[in-house]
Amino acid sequence: MNFETILSICLGIGLASASGFRVFLPVFALSLASYFGVIPLNESWSWIGGLPALISFGAAMIFEIGAYYIPFVDNLLDTIAIPLATIAGFVVMASTLVDVDPTITTILAIIAGGGTALATQSLTTTTRLASSVKTAGVGNPILSTAETGTAITLSSFAIFLPIVAVILVVIIFALIYWIYKKIRK
Repeated sequence: MNFETILSICLGIGLASASGFRVFLPVFALSLASYFGVIPLNESWSWIGGLPALISFGAAMIFEIGAYYIPFVDNLLDTIAIPLATIAGFVVMASTLVDVDPTITTILAIIAGGGTALATQSLTTTTRLASSVKTAGVGNPILSTAETGTAITLSSFAIFLPIVAVILVVIIFALIYWIYKKIRK
């Protein structure tokens, strides 16, 4: 495995984890980076870097971010975000693996991409539910801001410093778990 493959795996994991915070923001970031030639995409997924996809993902991202500021709508969104984040994690991982055997790409996309996004989304969903119970939804906009900021930061690191993004993913998992434990008490 060469260094570029390792970087693309790190990129995919970073974006997949960010998909657990906001489904469309990392996909939009990937689309934008590909559109401007910053990131090459797997040939099968090159449509992500096209203008129609960029506009669609941008609109979906804006809607998603705004909807998370509406109390209890955010909890409703979390119910559909779990499968959507898993799919988004698969997509970002599969699309960033260039010159990798299709079988390996699919396995990595399912396990590392979908699995990472699912784990992140599950943690954020549980944390939001605990926040809703403890604060009657009043604390959720603060949580939404933190999640959006984390998705932006993680997506940026994944695109420009992919190895650092993977380190951040580990730190974020530990932090979310700590916050969840604190809120739950």
